[in-house]
Amino acid sequence: MVPGQTRMAQQPLLSLPEFHNVSTGALVVTEPLNFWGGARVKPKDTKNSEPVYEPATGRVLCDMIPCGEEEVDEAIKSAHSAYLKWSKLSGMERARIMLEAARIIRERRDEIARAEVANNGKSITEAQVDIDVAWQCIEYYAGIAPTLSGQHIQLPGGSFAYTRREPLGVCVGIGAWNYPFQIAAWKSAPALACGNAMVFKPSPMTPVTAVMLAEIYKEAGVPDGLFNVVQGGAETGGLLCHHPMVAKVSFTGSVPTGKKVMEMAAKGVKQVTLELGGKSPLIIFKDCELENAIKGALMANFLTQGEVCCNGTRVFVQREIMPQFLEEVVKRTKVISVGDPMCEETRMGALISKPHMEKVLGFIKQAKEQGAKVLCGGERFVPSDPKLKDGYFVSPCVLDNCRDDMTCVKEEIFGPVMSVLPFDTEDEVLQRANNTTFGLASGVFTRDIARAHRVAENLQAGTCYINNYNVGPVEVPFGGYKMSGFGRENGQVTIEYYSQLKTVVVEMGDVESFF
Repeated sequence: MVPGQTRMAQQPLLSLPEFHNVSTGALVVTEPLNFWGGARVKPKDTKNSEPVYEPATGRVLCDMIPCGEEEVDEAIKSAHSAYLKWSKLSGMERARIMLEAARIIRERRDEIARAEVANNGKSITEAQVDIDVAWQCIEYYAGIAPTLSGQHIQLPGGSFAYTRREPLGVCVGIGAWNYPFQIAAWKSAPALACGNAMVFKPSPMTPVTAVMLAEIYKEAGVPDGLFNVVQGGAETGGLLCHHPMVAKVSFTGSVPTGKKVMEMAAKGVKQVTLELGGKSPLIIFKDCELENAIKGALMANFLTQGEVCCNGTRVFVQREIMPQFLEEVVKRTKVISVGDPMCEETRMGALISKPHMEKVLGFIKQAKEQGAKVLCGGERFVPSDPKLKDGYFVSPCVLDNCRDDMTCVKEEIFGPVMSVLPFDTEDEVLQRANNTTFGLASGVFTRDIARAHRVAENLQAGTCYINNYNVGPVEVPFGGYKMSGFGRENGQVTIEYYSQLKTVVVEMGDVESFF
């Protein structure tokens, strides 16, 4: 334990009565939400605290109290001492503990999902999937941990060289508010599998569930300090990026903040992974299976209230099928059930915050001014349940009559807004689809197998979905081209972003010298 820390005999958050069967409008979190050295830590200074809201009701859920320099330093030192122990374990030993963490998450999936909904506003149905993806990710990297190995290279005269894949040390993860628990797992699982420790900073808008992950890792048996959580905004993020004991920063968020993270990490020549925004194209050819294309377009735009970085928000539809496509998409968008995110029937919850909701509504207003036509939705929605009257709900929106130069087609809205654009030829639509600074994802619906692969090859994006959209198995790498970032999350390749290679050269004979 670091001197000067305030400790209490602690029950994990998930064992506290307020986290049992959380319902909308009921949760209030008064526990400290910093975690290092194996326990929650009371903040040193509460003067900069910010309220955190429950999106579905607009009421205060808890206070986010940012960590200062001293606390960040404590968290990083605690991580470093855990790293020294953890990195000495074999891959099999690390895997066993990670599998136990995955098992605990699986067991408590519903409680974690309900806390996620209270803090993020997405539907419980989606939150449950997010928690499943989190344990699958940890399970996947537990399977990879024992396979980490180097190469043996034979040299002349019986000499040889070998490589060792070694951990980096203390890694920093900076999360986003759209997938709070899942992103914490996506960043920590490969880091831990490789033998690193992690200090994780959640978004200041969603501080709660990352602490649950920290407590689950502890319960599973990681050394105290291996996965720590520090709360805070930009200032705390800066302290983490500049700290001399940090080896790597993995950031998920916006392009402007990503640039700042890269700049700060550069001062200490730290490795960086950036998963930034997107304005991804979804191209629907007239020979597609229309029913699947319509479902794909809805999945590409309306998951998590449209607050998804890889969403296919520029939907290019071949002119001949535009009328049928629009008619059916609008019909289905109008019946999306918006309301209490804790209800199983709800398909769309609330946006993250009041300012964000106003920003999304502002984009829709601007789209109308620039000549787009709202075919449905795009307004603040007030559910009939009185406790939801101040929630941040927006009815899902489809925009027609869009042009490539409109703001709603160029900028990431991060809300439930689908912009639909007609096209005529494959060459034309590829040129338009690639005419963006982003490059996170893309999609194509067609029955023509040659066209599908040709379009996938020519789209400038880190992922291309063929005849589907927004499927993200943990076995598959995810990341951006262009300004959507670099580095990858998930899949085998991510191991390379959380480890470094050492070459060892062994001379079996005498040294040949020029001197």
